[in-house]
Amino acid sequence: MTPVLTLRVALRALVRNKLRAFLTTLGVMIGVGAVIAMVAIGEGARSRVEETFAAMGTNLLIVLSGSTTSGGVHGGFGSQPTLTWEDLEAIRNELTTVRRAAAASRATVIVAGEEQNWTTSVTGATPEYFDVRAWQADRGTVYGDAEQESGAKVVVLGKTVADRLYGEGADPVGRTVRIRNVPFTVIGRLASKGQSPMGQDYDDTAVVPFSTFASKLQGGLKQYVAGAIMVSAASSAVTAKAQRDIEALLRERHRIEPGDDDDFSIRNLAEVAGAQQEGTRTLTALLAAIAAVSLLVGGIGIMNIMLVSVTERTREIGVRMAVGAKPRHILAQFLVEALVLSLAGGLIGVGAGVLAAERLAEAFRWPLLLRPDAMIAAVAFSAAVGVVFGLYPAVKASRLDPIEALRYE
Repeated sequence: MTPVLTLRVALRALVRNKLRAFLTTLGVMIGVGAVIAMVAIGEGARSRVEETFAAMGTNLLIVLSGSTTSGGVHGGFGSQPTLTWEDLEAIRNELTTVRRAAAASRATVIVAGEEQNWTTSVTGATPEYFDVRAWQADRGTVYGDAEQESGAKVVVLGKTVADRLYGEGADPVGRTVRIRNVPFTVIGRLASKGQSPMGQDYDDTAVVPFSTFASKLQGGLKQYVAGAIMVSAASSAVTAKAQRDIEALLRERHRIEPGDDDDFSIRNLAEVAGAQQEGTRTLTALLAAIAAVSLLVGGIGIMNIMLVSVTERTREIGVRMAVGAKPRHILAQFLVEALVLSLAGGLIGVGAGVLAAERLAEAFRWPLLLRPDAMIAAVAFSAAVGVVFGLYPAVKASRLDPIEALRYE
């Protein structure tokens, strides 16, 4: 028998029992669809984590000053000023693994427009802050070194603050706002960054020059940086090395002896992002493995139905053998039937999985990332399941004795 004829015979046999064939493929369909949906959702979650941490900044490190200690009570990092402006300049100029470094301090205050006011987080930052955070203006512009050196009373508003003060989509550039009763001119609105992993609205902010922040809003600490130093590593590959370089530089500048505790702290957001991505990958793999069990269950269903089919068609097998069919022809026919069932379930499952992934992505508001390799692997695995679980019934059919098969009632 030719392969085409074998396929026609197999399809004819399956069509005679349409409902049974559909129910047999259902397990494979569910398994393949679940695998594709879970992998797509996992990839979407991973992408969302990457986007969220990218919104914080590019290869970001945050250097915090030391901790106060009073009566055995520690104030926590940032409560004791230990980082100086000279430290900031040294980090900028002496380390090749550092691309940019900026000083930033923050206070929660009321920002008042002409008619509305809004309590928000006002950040005083050096101009490098916008580059470190990979944050530019979508209206107007951000300030530069000239505004920082002159202590200019200019402000760049986050989108949320601009919308609250002037209405959705309004252009705030050129208007005047009062921060702690000090008038500031709005020179730009920052592009929207969305929310942090903890639900903080990045756009609910206003940024002013650090010099202005220190002189007009909160007060300065002269040679000390009143806040944190935000560092952008030269690339993601050297972020960990940049952290070690900063630590070594600051220990040397602060004359910290070997074995003594640091009077500063460095937070590597890439490590946090990596931990979240690893958790996402683990969960995705677990869900995909659970979904793969459905494929095995579907394979068992194929074996069960094929065994029933062999029993029902015993006389047919005997007749075919009597007219010249060889055992390999019988083996091929039943293997092809099992393969058709599993492949049909796999292909339909791909469509169902893509549809489910789209619905879940809409529900979770995650990007839909379909992996072609996962689809191909799922279909190939479903075909392998059909061959493996269809092999025993096919072998059993091919070994039937023709005379006994013709006598079978």
